[in-house]
Amino acid sequence: MPASPSGATRQDELKRAVAQAALDEIAPHLERDTVIGIGTGSTASLFIDALAPLRDRFLGAVASSEVSAKQLRDHGIEVLELNSVGRIPFYVDGADEIDHELAMIKGGGAALTREKIVAACADHFICIADESKWVPQLGQYPLPIEVIPMARSYVARELVALGASPIYREGVVTDNGNQILDLYDFPIPQPKAMESRINGIVGVVCNGIFAHRGADLLLLGRTNGVERLERRR
Repeated sequence: MPASPSGATRQDELKRAVAQAALDEIAPHLERDTVIGIGTGSTASLFIDALAPLRDRFLGAVASSEVSAKQLRDHGIEVLELNSVGRIPFYVDGADEIDHELAMIKGGGAALTREKIVAACADHFICIADESKWVPQLGQYPLPIEVIPMARSYVARELVALGASPIYREGVVTDNGNQILDLYDFPIPQPKAMESRINGIVGVVCNGIFAHRGADLLLLGRTNGVERLERRR
């Protein structure tokens, strides 16, 4: 993809557009006691940058990773512990893939477990993504699985039995002290069923299918603007 005169790619521009669209979505609802859930990754990072000028209009944020927490603090936004927060009206995060049912694959940045926890606590999950993440079926992007270190080989064998090709993500330790297996060549025609099945393997902490708690709203950056797609009820 060619770079624009500013040095940014078209994909970067789409990410900034959806980050701003998410800010426009939540800004009218911000109150002094509002706590926002914020995810991890390049698009979420742009959202944090966009959110910074409004820091005095809300209480603070719950972050899904230490990386996002640091960026929030650097912008002067208070980072709160989830256990001390009652209600999170909005969770804003990106996706590695998202389908027409607004089920996702997430976890490319190894923050999938915390992302899934914060998403579960939010009233509304707003996914921000550029059009390259929109897919007819999940599984083109490697599916991350967070595993207890001592169970890694056992879990890998169980995943092979499901037809997957697990690869250990060497040198990566999650914020929870665990390891990541990435599943390649693994189409996911039934995301909810597969999410439950993988989570049932002993030693799996979490997997990167977000289907039981998919997005409520997708802000999808396209070349002709940001498309707004709501989950069908």
